[in-house]
Amino acid sequence: MIKSPLNYIGGKYKLLPQILPLFPEHINTFVDLFAGGLDVSINVEAEHVICNDINNYVIGLFEYFQHYTIEELINNIHGVINEYGLTKQNREGYNALREEFNRTRSSLHLFLLVCYGFNHQFRFNNNGEFNNPFGINRSSYNANTEKNLRQLHEAIQGFEYHIGNFRQFDLGFMAPGDFLYADPPYLISCGSYNDGKRGFEGWSPNDDLALFEKLDNLNQRGISFALSNVTRHKGEANEPLIAWANNYNIHYLNADYSNSNYQATESETVEVLITNY
Repeated sequence: MIKSPLNYIGGKYKLLPQILPLFPEHINTFVDLFAGGLDVSINVEAEHVICNDINNYVIGLFEYFQHYTIEELINNIHGVINEYGLTKQNREGYNALREEFNRTRSSLHLFLLVCYGFNHQFRFNNNGEFNNPFGINRSSYNANTEKNLRQLHEAIQGFEYHIGNFRQFDLGFMAPGDFLYADPPYLISCGSYNDGKRGFEGWSPNDDLALFEKLDNLNQRGISFALSNVTRHKGEANEPLIAWANNYNIHYLNADYSNSNYQATESETVEVLITNY
């Protein structure tokens, strides 16, 4: 498995051993509707991969990665690390880099801010300024990050990217043999990246319903899809999701990363993959 160099909140890397075997064996065009850090896309075998996300900064980052050879990219990264004296302890260097990014919107600077930022978050204020604090003594760009970057760089060659709300993404081009994966924000386990307070839109019950309608339309056209979500979390249930999912196949994903439905309903958080095949 390839791990994205972005420790994106909500990333599916640890669940890939459960999710990927449930995907179709042959995929013509793979559409990742909520691409995030690309943990799923870079591990799927498909003729063509299309990644969409509402976060223009993260998509811009992957387009930046594609634009350079891997050696050029790594040289650029180390040049910025040296220029700003970035370490696990240098808060001043991090803050100076953050100030520069908010002036220039450099994708290279953004990548390093995420590497050295608190919990590696993509966090912006409502003015579109990156405002994640320094991850002192914890966050850094290191050898493991560089290894993951090399693997991602090779995997994304040829990927196609789109930026926007899933509602506006036209899926009319999809045909039987294509496959869509959706990993939207989870309504009942909202994270800081989708709370509507970070410069991007939040997630509401109406968004869930609009996504269900989009997936139903794919099903009617004979196109396969899979949806990741949470049906229960900390005593709360997403009843509309549960009712909709009963029309399809529900696969329960366990915290010990093995495929089993045993005691799925007893866990505090019930993560599922819903498929129409």
